[in-house]
Amino acid sequence: MGGTAWHVVAADVDPEWVAAQVAHDSIAAPLNARFLSALADRIGHEPGTLDNVLVAAPGVSDLELVPAEVDHPRVERALLHRSDVRVWTTPGGAGLLTLGRGVAGRWEVSLEVHPARRGGGLGTALARAARALATGPLWAQVAPANVASLRAFLAAGYRPVGAEVLFEP
Repeated sequence: MGGTAWHVVAADVDPEWVAAQVAHDSIAAPLNARFLSALADRIGHEPGTLDNVLVAAPGVSDLELVPAEVDHPRVERALLHRSDVRVWTTPGGAGLLTLGRGVAGRWEVSLEVHPARRGGGLGTALARAARALATGPLWAQVAPANVASLRAFLAAGYRPVGAEVLFEP
């Protein structure tokens, strides 16, 4: 994980090895492809997607959500990376929201909007609704190329705090 002039590598590697790998550019190097590939080789795991990391305080929402048990790729991914996963949907199933405990036990949110409903503000409403379900800081990871999702989280009051890559076996 990294942000402006800082980074954290949470892996079973020698800190001196990390420092040597990023010495040429300690700001950007920890999240560049060369370092991530070298780290992957060193720990035997594959890097996932580089994501923007955003955080928001609890909030309020008027969006109606209902608890759901859904067989959906978004839920499967949440179960892979998080514990205590909870799932809600909008009536009619146009939107899906998951909350769970992720990195370092932080509450993390992910959402999905049915393709036919995209572009109408439902993603922002879901991101805002997630804040209403939270009792503390709520984190979101968004791929930089997912501009619609990034805009939805920003419009719902989330603020960028860094970027991260999770590794998978």
